Amino acid sequence: MKTSSLWFNLLLTCLAPLVWGSTYIVTTQMLPADLPLLASTLRALPAGLLLLMIYRKMPTGQWWLKIALLGMLNIGVFFYCLFSAAYYLPGGTAAVIMSCQPLLVMGLSAILFKEKVTLANMTILGLGVLGIVLLVLQGNVVLNWQGVAFGLAGAASMALGLVLTKYWGKPSNFSLIDFTGWQLTFGGMVLLPITLYLEGFPPNLTELNIVGYSYLCIIGSVFGYMIWFRGIAHLPVVTSSFLGFLSPISAGVLGYFILDEQLTSTQWLGVIAIILAIVLTQLLNLKRQPPASKPNLNDIQAKTLTNA
Repeated sequence: MKTSSLWFNLLLTCLAPLVWGSTYIVTTQMLPADLPLLASTLRALPAGLLLLMIYRKMPTGQWWLKIALLGMLNIGVFFYCLFSAAYYLPGGTAAVIMSCQPLLVMGLSAILFKEKVTLANMTILGLGVLGIVLLVLQGNVVLNWQGVAFGLAGAASMALGLVLTKYWGKPSNFSLIDFTGWQLTFGGMVLLPITLYLEGFPPNLTELNIVGYSYLCIIGSVFGYMIWFRGIAHLPVVTSSFLGFLSPISAGVLGYFILDEQLTSTQWLGVIAIILAIVLTQLLNLKRQPPASKPNLNDIQAKTLTNA
């Protein structure tokens, strides 16, 4: 693949975490208060069911189990851990803890893809984490062990889901829409009983609430995850993991322009550090390995089908 194509795929995939960064402002300004799991469920399950009703393709054989597992890791378990961590910890602290995800991805990639974890990788990761700290972390932070546990579990869930998505690819008869629809459905099904037990549904919804939930469903899930899963297939797995750093940038910038929240000079330094870490990751991958030598999605599919 040409270098220009890799950069195009990188920029296109960046749209997913940038869109997800808008979740905070939509949740606080358009949705009922204190119902984060409901927002997650309505973000995933209706979107998945809608895609399945339109395209109606079914997994076969081992893919039932594989897609169910991917849906739980990428969406269901991750969302639950994310909001649970935010319940026990300040949002900035939770973001810092979950920023260990690229480190977990590096370790899993070393096992599955035989990629080396180099000093350069670790240095770039440190730069990205530093950017997160400068952007979101406040003083006088009190750590709650339950929040830390949920944060680490959420990072591990997303990291494992990302690496397995890259390793397994998707069924040969599935389009990207089918692949996205089934993962959203399985993830939403995991969240539904937890949501009903812990939160339930509000007795009435305003028009603004409906618009907010619709945005999370259509833009945040259908569009966001289609772009994300496409990017995983076309980018080095470590590069994809670093793109998650863009979500807090998106949240901060939207708050600055829409809610008139002020960003300090330290926070702007954090933004620069995060962007620099993502760019350096891509440059490092281009330098160390030609794209053709990276795990190829079609090769992985062929290998998986042969072993099935």
